[in-house]
Amino acid sequence: MPGRLPAKDVQFYKDHGYLLHHKPVFASPKFKALKDHFEHQLVDFVRTTGKSPEHMDVPHFTDPKLFDWLFDDDVLDLVESLIGPDIALWSSHFICKPPGVGKRVPWHEDSYYWQQALDPMDVVTLWLAVDPSMPENGCMQVIPDTHTGALAQYENTPDSDKGKVVFGKQIKPGQFDESKAVNCTLAPNECSFHHAKVIHGSNANTSPLRRCGYTMRYVPATSRFRPEFRDRAPGFQIYLARGKDRAGNRYGDPTKINDAWVNANPEQRLLVKQLAG
Repeated sequence: MPGRLPAKDVQFYKDHGYLLHHKPVFASPKFKALKDHFEHQLVDFVRTTGKSPEHMDVPHFTDPKLFDWLFDDDVLDLVESLIGPDIALWSSHFICKPPGVGKRVPWHEDSYYWQQALDPMDVVTLWLAVDPSMPENGCMQVIPDTHTGALAQYENTPDSDKGKVVFGKQIKPGQFDESKAVNCTLAPNECSFHHAKVIHGSNANTSPLRRCGYTMRYVPATSRFRPEFRDRAPGFQIYLARGKDRAGNRYGDPTKINDAWVNANPEQRLLVKQLAG
């Protein structure tokens, strides 16, 4: 299938925990439609929540239209190359760094924030560039070959109380070689992939150019979603994107707003009303 990753790219991902894909993910009209949709959602999110746009997490819970792209065959064919034919959507997140004031994302492993959520923890993130992503505007950086070790140790992030960073925890210094960082430089509609356990982060955006990416996160449907994770994130749910469930999971309905999430997060109610309007 033309949309599949070549074997050499699959092996690179397995060996190093990340992959840069310098080819368009979507056909041009479909990518433009996603970007236009995001621009409207961005305005509604900032106006309704008052939050910085780096925090547009799980937007598909309140905006089912996003499944038009999350479940698109052009995406799932690429993901299938890495995790197989039975695919569940784990999460998604618009990480948008405004020009000049975009927040730093400290060094972290995604799996640190999802502990005890999945067994096994085989999440792959497709990081779709909505804007150009470059060192100048705070592109993502990865530390290759860090996806096979034990979970790192963490500490509180300096300045986390001043709104300068996205996460309040970061990996303690001395556990990896920062000089090995690779810049994930991408043009719009290109993407990178990274494993949930690989160390990555990004600098603040002090440039005049916005940097937005859409993280589309998938897991093989052989992984078990532990229901107790909902105790930490009430209303959180996953969705079967392709193939069959192989782990006895319960999945959400991609045609409907996630009412359980909205009910557990009252600030989302205004956003839902805004989007519906």
